[in-house]
Amino acid sequence: MFHKEGYKIILIASVILLVAILTIDKFINIDWLRITFSSICIVFYILVLQFFRNPKRNTIINDNSVISPVDGKVVVIEEVEETEFFNDKRLQVSIFMSPLNVHVTRYPISGDVVFSKYHPGKYLVAWHPKASTENERTTIVVKNKSIGEILYRQIAGAVAKRIVNYAKVNQKVIQGTDAGFIKFGSRVDLFLPLDSKINVTLNQKVKGGEAVIATY
Repeated sequence: MFHKEGYKIILIASVILLVAILTIDKFINIDWLRITFSSICIVFYILVLQFFRNPKRNTIINDNSVISPVDGKVVVIEEVEETEFFNDKRLQVSIFMSPLNVHVTRYPISGDVVFSKYHPGKYLVAWHPKASTENERTTIVVKNKSIGEILYRQIAGAVAKRIVNYAKVNQKVIQGTDAGFIKFGSRVDLFLPLDSKINVTLNQKVKGGEAVIATY
């Protein structure tokens, strides 16, 4: 199953692959060269397909827990000053996605979207300390009655050149459903209340829509 954000690119890649294979077959008469170039084209095509995959996830909806919005590795767990929306101290949990990860963003909690803003910016490597405030990014806040307000931030990296965000203010959203997509590697930051019980550790690999990041 592929994400809708990849349909156009997959179609273009399919056409390019077909043209490339036909061209190689017509103009390269040496068998091993023809096989080598054809194999390289097929590998690149498979990489495009796997990047836009959108596997079904078994989300157990729970208003007292925050689930991981993305697949990846936990690279930051620390107390920080969040200055865009809360203007107070929060627990930040950051998840880094490599180009090989699933890049669908999912809502970490159910509730109402109370803030959604896009920021143009730089393309520093995603693990750079200033990426959260200087890179291209979107900031979204979802609120429910059990936890309150949770902020998550989609951040572009050195390779990621487009962030897709579906969250709109006053929209009611369901935990684990599609919230957007980040193309070609990046990271997502979560900003949680200080009394959050964190259920993950540094360098832990997590699955979007399933791994529980924090409970209350």
